[in-house]
Amino acid sequence: MFFKPAPQKRLRAAIGAVQHWACSASIAPRHRLPIKGLLVGLMLAASCGTALSDELFGRASVVDGDTLEVHGTRIRLWGIDAPESTQLCRGEDSLQYRCGAKVANDLDAYIGGRPVSCTPISLDQYGRTVATCSVNGTDLGQWLVSNGLALDWPNYSHGMYDKIQREAEHAGRGIWSGSYVAPWLFRVCIRAGGRPADCSDDANAHP
Repeated sequence: MFFKPAPQKRLRAAIGAVQHWACSASIAPRHRLPIKGLLVGLMLAASCGTALSDELFGRASVVDGDTLEVHGTRIRLWGIDAPESTQLCRGEDSLQYRCGAKVANDLDAYIGGRPVSCTPISLDQYGRTVATCSVNGTDLGQWLVSNGLALDWPNYSHGMYDKIQREAEHAGRGIWSGSYVAPWLFRVCIRAGGRPADCSDDANAHP
């Protein structure tokens, strides 16, 4: 199956242009900016001191279904959410299986030791680099969603992978062949004291 590369260059260029505007010393008082634009600019300028890594390229270790490590840098794949390592899903036979572990194994097999190229976008709340990553031009986030191994995360992706997710659902690929709890809801259940096996079936299965 052929996957068109996600528009990483356009995404990076847009972010870079905004950061350049916010961080540039050429913005003088004579330029009158709308209040909303000024506030956005100030927030971006405040982040100028926090430099992101340059583009990363090399062998990747798979930490879990949506996290890699390249040259010692922990990378969270942008715009998607994959089942957690302890999470279970139900297959078309209704039996539980370790979908989180399966996703990590499938991703590792797909990468197959080939070099990975990652374009940093931001840092998450845990200090990890959030990036789009590709192998031979194939966006790994897109590959995961297309094969039903991860979900488009609209809070962050703004629907970037929504179309291919609907195609994966229609075809019954991966987790779409049975039932699952969205990973972000699974984590909420676990943090509330639920057990992995229970939270995997019902996101409200906590004390």
